[in-house]
Amino acid sequence: MNWLLVHLDTLRESLGRLLHQPVASALNVIVMGIALSLPAGFYLGLNNLQAFSRQLSSDPQVSIFMEVDAGKADVAAVEQRLKANPDIGRVEFISRDQALARLKRSAGLSDVLANLGRNPLPDAFVVTARSNDPATLESLHDQAVKWPKVEHVQLDAEWARRLDAALNVGRALVTLLAILLAVALVAVTFNTIRLQILTRRDEIEVSKLIGATNPFIRRPFLYFGALQGLAGGLAAWAIVAVGVLVLNIQLADLSGLYGALFKLEWPGTGDTLTLLAFSALLGWLGAWLSVSRHLWLIEPQ
Repeated sequence: MNWLLVHLDTLRESLGRLLHQPVASALNVIVMGIALSLPAGFYLGLNNLQAFSRQLSSDPQVSIFMEVDAGKADVAAVEQRLKANPDIGRVEFISRDQALARLKRSAGLSDVLANLGRNPLPDAFVVTARSNDPATLESLHDQAVKWPKVEHVQLDAEWARRLDAALNVGRALVTLLAILLAVALVAVTFNTIRLQILTRRDEIEVSKLIGATNPFIRRPFLYFGALQGLAGGLAAWAIVAVGVLVLNIQLADLSGLYGALFKLEWPGTGDTLTLLAFSALLGWLGAWLSVSRHLWLIEPQ
């Protein structure tokens, strides 16, 4: 119980010291918020881009062409396999006659096709997958080529591979940006705590003379760094939220032009908690490094 009271008292003291210098604290929090909002905003944008890809008209499709001599029983067997596959969202069957009629209308070759002795086109299935993951599409392709009376399977996944590769590059850039800015935020906290230690050098020396341990001296600085980092995380969340609100207003017009719902999603509860915990951890780490470095330099004379 005493341990908890000591930590609560230290937390209250650190919060008071943070509020005692509103201008300096606000500037540090704004800097941390802007720096944290960059990787957080890019991460949120990538997640929304992945969600938008599901609304595009160019859904990932697999075209399955039957052999010309395939009968109704063969077609029914393939259709049953497709509908039983959980990775498939929609199945469209195009009969030989339908395919020939479409070819006549689209190519203007009705005279040429009319002179053919028989219909050379096979029955076909156009399958739309539930996911645009290239691995899922390739797995579906590998399964379909082994089915009886299937002549050819065409995989329309090139755009999905490109989108997936672009998203992977984006995630790598976000990770790199987050690491660089995290180092910068640790440095900001390091210098802030360093200035506090220098201004309280005499107090720290006296505390050591009367037997104060390093963990006891370090505790208020660690709480101060964590609170400053947490405030920076809240500022970053506010910046991202305002950005989402502004962009959604602009995307409303774009949605009308494309006939689809384009709307950025707000940061979820899990992402928000992760951002706040990460920012508080960075503040704590910067404070710990600064205090640990300077404590052993401050020895009572």
